[in-house]
Amino acid sequence: MRRSLTSISGSAATTVAPEFLVTPDLLDAISPPGDSGGMVLGCSNDSEPLSVSVLRPQPTRLVVVGGLYLARHIALRAMAAGAWLVIATGRPAAWQVLSQAAGHGPGGRPVPVVQVRPLVPAELPRASQDAPLLVVHDAGAVPQELFPPRSPWQTTLYVLPYLHAQASDIAINADLVLLARLLAEQTQLAAEIWQLPASMAVQLATLPDDGVVALAPNLWLPMRLVTTPAEHDILGPIRNGD
Repeated sequence: MRRSLTSISGSAATTVAPEFLVTPDLLDAISPPGDSGGMVLGCSNDSEPLSVSVLRPQPTRLVVVGGLYLARHIALRAMAAGAWLVIATGRPAAWQVLSQAAGHGPGGRPVPVVQVRPLVPAELPRASQDAPLLVVHDAGAVPQELFPPRSPWQTTLYVLPYLHAQASDIAINADLVLLARLLAEQTQLAAEIWQLPASMAVQLATLPDDGVVALAPNLWLPMRLVTTPAEHDILGPIRNGD
């Protein structure tokens, strides 16, 4: 039985996979979820699939701490689920792999579902159920808001290379936080931000490279990332950090 993080955290499950067109190579990279709970991200210690509702009717905030690989993994699967991607970053070369994965349209031009932009405000594509939008803020440990207020079917993903006290508001107000392995000195800050018991904070320093903890109100869920061979070809092996 597939488990959805949204059901654990109390949010309503929604349909997240409208009709869309992607290249065969990109479609091969994803194993689609078997229900409407979200896209499969990992599995439990019992190898039970775990899914995350990333694309929802309500505006959604996600935070990824400590893993560029994890952030790109989420973005790749969101794209395969029909999302448009707007990636604001100071390191565009790190994200061009997603533009390449999206393929090319008539005339050899890149498919415009992935837009890699500099860290400046810009007008966003209009999000809808048929064309949900994932906005990636890859702007360091203390990101600034660059875009207009969020709208339905728009998800904002903050990529934090490490925890910083000045980013605590972003972390606390997120609908879901995904934590890769933290440095030992970072675990105390994590405990302070999320009011974690010492035993939980210690776990964050000992996660394996494929280990992730999903954190939300009333949710603490360790998991292991699951990738396909095609995703491995696009993103390389699972790794921790940037």
